Amino acid sequence: MPELPEVETVRRGLAPAMEGRRIEAVHLARPDLRFPFPDRFAQRLTGARVTRIDRRAKYLLARLDTDETLLMHLGMSGRFSISAGPHAAARPGAFVYAPAADPRHDHVVFDIEGALTVSYNDPRRFGFMTLFATAGEEAQPFLKSLGPEPDSNRFSGACLSEAFAGRRTPVKAGLLDQSVVAGLGNIYVCEALWRARISPRRLCASIPGARAERLATAVRAVIAEAISAGGSTLRDYAGADGAMGYFQHSFDVYGREGEACRRGCGPVMRIVQSGRSTFHCPACQR
Repeated sequence: MPELPEVETVRRGLAPAMEGRRIEAVHLARPDLRFPFPDRFAQRLTGARVTRIDRRAKYLLARLDTDETLLMHLGMSGRFSISAGPHAAARPGAFVYAPAADPRHDHVVFDIEGALTVSYNDPRRFGFMTLFATAGEEAQPFLKSLGPEPDSNRFSGACLSEAFAGRRTPVKAGLLDQSVVAGLGNIYVCEALWRARISPRRLCASIPGARAERLATAVRAVIAEAISAGGSTLRDYAGADGAMGYFQHSFDVYGREGEACRRGCGPVMRIVQSGRSTFHCPACQR
């Protein structure tokens, strides 16, 4: 599933095509994605101007001049593409890991002012879109329980220390808890724990203090570098311009089971935690 860096990359790709422009028409190929579209979804969007596109955790938020916000989630395989001309068949970019987008799975197509088309393609249909009143964002079910963004001033070692105090779950699970820090997923948690030299098996209760400071610093660095690289492409992810991410070429542990730790202290191992693969070096992560 795309994580924060991938979603931020998509946001940056959509912004030039949509911000300040009016949505002239919305074409729905089906009545639902993961969830049904809200009532009068296409009609409420048609004619609205996108004032800006924000991101919160793994959600894209298109702010509209109608005082509503279009919330979009990519799910497992969702992808946006931008093309010139109404319903142009061409798809920009060449994909190395992600398969070419099959237009049969273009479930939502936005005709944007200026003869642009923004298509949402999602073969697995785990993504979703909804509309809500912007003034009621704090009560929006998908957003109200989210923790601080890892690149925000609210996120720090002190923040982690407070969230993890007395908690008897593994630190990996703690970092994946979206109420602790928003937007982190399996890949970047594994990478941050390696950088901080912290075992993914270590309990959250043992993190507050110096370890929390190291971990917060590592999380910030990993997220910043991944965004700069356009995210990571493993299967389906691609940016709105069709480009794949490149951070997968910089993985220190993720997906490197059996390979030598980059610190030269032993092989990378894979364990399963809560049904997910965790990659770490048991020699240097304690």
